[in-house]
Amino acid sequence: MTVFLPHPRLLDSPRGRDWPPYPEPAVPAGSARPPARADVVIVGAGLAGLAVTAALWHLGVRDVVLLDRDGRPGRRFFARVDRLEQRVLRSPYEHHPGVEGYRDCELLDFARLHWAALTPVERREVRMAQAGHRSVVPVDVFEAFCHHVATIHGAYARTWPGEVRQVLPDARGVAVRTADAEITARFAVLCLGEERRAAPEHWWPGDGVPERVGYWDEPAPDAGTLIVLGAGLTSAHLIANALAAGRGVHWIVRREAERYQCSDVNASFFRAEGRARFDGVPWADRLALMRRERRASVMFEFRPGFAAAEADGRLTVHRGREVTRLTADSRGATVLLADGTHVRGDAVTLALGTAPSIGTGLLPDALVGALDGWPDLDERTLAFRRAPRVFAAGAAAGMVLGPAGRNIDGHRVATARIAATIAAGLSRDDAYPVGEAHASVH
Repeated sequence: MTVFLPHPRLLDSPRGRDWPPYPEPAVPAGSARPPARADVVIVGAGLAGLAVTAALWHLGVRDVVLLDRDGRPGRRFFARVDRLEQRVLRSPYEHHPGVEGYRDCELLDFARLHWAALTPVERREVRMAQAGHRSVVPVDVFEAFCHHVATIHGAYARTWPGEVRQVLPDARGVAVRTADAEITARFAVLCLGEERRAAPEHWWPGDGVPERVGYWDEPAPDAGTLIVLGAGLTSAHLIANALAAGRGVHWIVRREAERYQCSDVNASFFRAEGRARFDGVPWADRLALMRRERRASVMFEFRPGFAAAEADGRLTVHRGREVTRLTADSRGATVLLADGTHVRGDAVTLALGTAPSIGTGLLPDALVGALDGWPDLDERTLAFRRAPRVFAAGAAAGMVLGPAGRNIDGHRVATARIAATIAAGLSRDDAYPVGEAHASVH
């Protein structure tokens, strides 16, 4: 049997290449305040928000406002990637923020057009993708492609900085409020992404995070022995970076073994037959599927380096033991494991995964209809059942689309459903001015 494994040197793909220049992104006309009215407001200009914007553009929906706390499409996503010094994405070339069902430049096309800028190893991955095999995408190529998508679909000109405080729908529209602005829209799409998962409360007493303990998306001490707690790709990057800097590392994997694989979910879930396993299935069965299939794993590229580091003592892996307590002071940190082992180091970094942001805190709780951490969505449209003019794209659609809903590919599928529903709804709304929709909201 032939086995295709990505080359370990992919982990060193260049970052910050000089790509052919694009026109400077347009600045929204007027002040920093967004317009008071729009057909559609998209909350969050990450990869899902960018995909929705592009799809609506193809459907002729151009009166769109993107609100993003970082003020630029994709900025938060790539800032997180760069904090980890991540050079490649797990998502292959066929998963990208392009538009499902429309003629457009796709990620693989983009890479081929910029062939001269790619390394020999990166070109090998492009050939793999062309042959129909799974391939790995360099972050640098992906960011340049996202800039291309944002430019040609007008996303920069439609993005305003702002942290949304409330999303208040009624039967005819939605009021979206930030700290200093309110936009009256006919539809809203929540593309909120995911937030880091907090440590269990019993790991340390009292309020706040102990000294010398931090989460993966926070600045970390750069000297001494590092303890990494987590089993996924974020952990792998933290460990690889520490080893490259000459630091010793303790890796705490609470399961019996770490998993090395190309995808963090079974490949079938990226296809229609996998998504069908969630269509009309009882909630308890979906939840069981999600818990079983969405397990943390590490890309194959890390395996040779980690095996060598463990063999020569630079990396110590603690497998299959739960954490019972974590303590730290100015001298260092200690993690107590369930079998009584004390793991000591100079600092601890927590990489415990992420949880979908589902609209809680923006929409009234009764409209979110949260159950087991997931929103109550219409499976055909991805609209909130109790707020049909508000949609959820990205990670929040996971219990409708399956585990791959939290992947870039899931953004494509969600976007196709959402954009078509909005375009049809706008054609029905033409009978009344948008401003009349919100008399009952204020």
